[in-house]
This record gives sequence, structure tokens and C-alpha cells, in this order.
Amino acid sequence: LISGEAGGLVMDETRHAEQRAQQRCVPPLIRDWLADYGTRMPDRRGGVVCFFDQKSRKRLSSYVGKEVVKRLAPLLDSYLVLSADEGSVITMGWRYRRIRR
Repeated sequence: LISGEAGGLVMDETRHAEQRAQQRCVPPLIRDWLADYGTRMPDRRGGVVCFFDQKSRKRLSSYVGKEVVKRLAPLLDSYLVLSADEGSVITMGWRYRRIRR
């Protein structure tokens, strides 16, 4: 992960992640918010899953505002998978089921 100009993080994406983001219509803004504010959890396959839970949504709403989070709530049901060693985005998509901890 490389520090970005606006204080956020700029991530490397694999070709697979770029294709999945386009196929699944995951906006770049949501990807950036997931990386900055999302909860991270190991996926037991050598990667790290980033997703929004209640705590991370509160962190996000303190940054962008409650109204923005409320209006974009359907887009926050997404996830991305980072490689544990490099930190690059492997894939991303939409959550249809709860992520078990």
C-alpha cells in the first residue's frame, strides 16, 4: 500500500480485481472506503477480507457524514480481498450473506 496524495491509500490491483470490479460494478469510491475504513479479517486462504460492519460504518459516517452513508448504504454491502503479503487487491464483489467471524 502506498500513501496517496489526499491522505488515503492507493492500492495495487491485480488484473483479476480490475475485471471483477468492472463486471460487478463496484465503484472506485467504495473500494477506497473499504480499504480506509473497512473491517479487516483473515480469510484462511492467505488473504485479508475488508468489509463494512456496524463499527466500520460508524467510522465512515464520522468522516463523510450520516446522510451520505444512509444514501449509499446499498453500496456498502461489498467486500474486497487483499493479499496478506503484498497488500494488493485480489478481488472484490458484493456480500449476499453475513461474514462469519
